[in-house]
Amino acid sequence: MAETLIRAELAAADLSRRVSVESGGTGDWHLGEPMDRGARAELARRGYDGSAHRARQIGPSWLDRFDLLIAMDSANQRALARMAADRPGLSGRIRLLRSFDPAAPPGAEVPDPYGGGPDEFSAGFEMIHAAARGLVAGLAAMLAEHAAEPPPGMTDPHARAGTDRPGGD
Repeated sequence: MAETLIRAELAAADLSRRVSVESGGTGDWHLGEPMDRGARAELARRGYDGSAHRARQIGPSWLDRFDLLIAMDSANQRALARMAADRPGLSGRIRLLRSFDPAAPPGAEVPDPYGGGPDEFSAGFEMIHAAARGLVAGLAAMLAEHAAEPPPGMTDPHARAGTDRPGGD
């Protein structure tokens, strides 16, 4: 659910080309299988499509590929921290998803609704959606701030190096 909602928020903020998102579990359960039927149903009920999602497993290579690794709960956060244990500086890039929701208390988790009913999936959706909005708002602010800074060595704040259009035109 989180990948679908974060992607939707990125699209709404026009950040899809600047931020990549992938989801995976810390365990190898359900590899290659579609998203849980209850999660897909909750997404569909709210106008989102989770049908393309397939379960993947996070591996150590993800630590280098992503600037931020987000865990739903403290057990998964600890598993990611163990993967990063011998790599100083990575622990700050591992966060709980709900830490991006300004209304959530510190340390708040998204409970796993697996095996639960519609109410559990609905509650999970609400928590994930609020955190996804907070995450994307933070990313938008950070990227805007970064874009406003001139590249190193440039003295003219109005000059631009390169282009953000394919082909350089």
